[in-house]
Amino acid sequence: MSPEERQPDERGQGARERVLAAAVAEFGAKGYSGARTAGIAARAGVNQQLISYYFGGKQGLLDELRRRWQEVQSEIVPPGASFAESLGAHLDATLDRPDWARLVVWQALGDCPFTDPEEGRRHAERQREAMAAAVAKARRRQEDGEIRGGLDPAFALLAAYAIIFAPITMPQFVRDILGGDPLSPETRQVLHTQLIKLLTED
Repeated sequence: MSPEERQPDERGQGARERVLAAAVAEFGAKGYSGARTAGIAARAGVNQQLISYYFGGKQGLLDELRRRWQEVQSEIVPPGASFAESLGAHLDATLDRPDWARLVVWQALGDCPFTDPEEGRRHAERQREAMAAAVAKARRRQEDGEIRGGLDPAFALLAAYAIIFAPITMPQFVRDILGGDPLSPETRQVLHTQLIKLLTED
């Protein structure tokens, strides 16, 4: 390793961030199981040994990315946002970061292991609690008239997630059905507008 690679100075910090960005792209494209540190290093334009220096290997990269995504999630929806605004914020967060969204999908499919199995169980429990809280909030929004009456709030939440992630999980269907680039601003606007109509208007 060169002296520059051994020293975590500004240039080293820049390399560290490039590695993380490359890891998101590599994991998003291939999943954790299919990704290789050599591929991540090539994307980042760094020596492969630098990954071990900063993160201890592929699992350490995944752990850091998971931590960062939790931070992003906590800031997606501004305080006091309406249901329609929340839909738009989640749609923007998903389609602005397609590689991150793909990583979320891989994790949902069980391809992103935890170093500590107990931490994996705690993560799953936190996820269940977060979803339960989201359903409870959707019920309150329905009581306040933000979600269409007669619609199961839990189903409304599930439908919102499915449609928001559709350009990531089913890009070919989105392209063929809506006739445009799944990640284009035009497609995003259609999804947002129609979600609001579907879930909020009687």
